Amino acid sequence: MARRKRNKILVPEARHGLDQLKAKVAGTSNPEDAKFEAAEEAGVPLTSSYNGQLTSEQAGKVGGRLGGSMVKELVRMAQENLAKKH
Repeated sequence: MARRKRNKILVPEARHGLDQLKAKVAGTSNPEDAKFEAAEEAGVPLTSSYNGQLTSEQAGKVGGRLGGSMVKELVRMAQENLAKKH
């Protein structure tokens, strides 16, 4: 049974901005390459085709690294904006 992606962006217009943020935190210019950069850093053998051999732990290392970095960057940006207003 194929698993559907459940993460939905509440504001679809934000997709481009989120993709750019993902690329920024991964250190690449293409958002599609971000997961491969994160996988390489984590030592996870991610391929551009079928990745069914990955364990949940390996997949979490890739997604967690990207998501965590994105949240940290968003918090940093918010703090910076708050500091400018005061």
